[in-house]
Amino acid sequence: MLSRVLLALSLVPALALALCQPDGQDAYKVRLSIKTALGANAYEWNESEQFLFRATLAFAMRKYTGQETFNVSSVIVCDETPRVSFWFVVKNPNDTATLIPKNAVEEAIRLSRNRINSAFLLSDKTLQFLGIPPTLAPPSQPSLPVWLIVFGVVMGIVTTGILALIISGFIQRKKKEKTIEDEDEEEKQERIMENGISCETLEGKDGVNNGAYSHDEDRLTQL
Repeated sequence: MLSRVLLALSLVPALALALCQPDGQDAYKVRLSIKTALGANAYEWNESEQFLFRATLAFAMRKYTGQETFNVSSVIVCDETPRVSFWFVVKNPNDTATLIPKNAVEEAIRLSRNRINSAFLLSDKTLQFLGIPPTLAPPSQPSLPVWLIVFGVVMGIVTTGILALIISGFIQRKKKEKTIEDEDEEEKQERIMENGISCETLEGKDGVNNGAYSHDEDRLTQL
């Protein structure tokens, strides 16, 4: 009895490897560029990192199918290389002798691609599922609503126009006042200049008495 149990346990890894074959119908190849992405902060790929990968794939399958029967043992990894590339397949939890179809695995990965990338601090370019196109980045959402941005731009234009009108009116008024002052100054100069002689100069001098009229003024005064 014990020998049968040991035989069965020894056959499990062999059966798993038989299911996971490079270029298999339902297999995907993964390539990680950890040093390229993280540089001096790159971590070493080991059994623990592989366990995390299998766990994230099981999570993606659970999220896609809505079934909690997927676990780490559902994901089989094979043909691993030192440059961090390997193949994997996903077993059907209800029938461990069969594999989940490739298209279903792809949809599950695409659905949880950001979560998988975040788990390894990588991106679509440095964590590649060969044969699965990179996911498009979601459009960035502005911190402010679009209508508020448009309203602010319109109000800015209106305010600028009002300020321009006020400044222009002020400049025109100053020019007009300057023109009026210049015209008044010219009229004043024309008024005080007659035949080239300043009237102010004449007003400042004493008049000349005519003797012929002096006696008449005295006589009229006596009467």
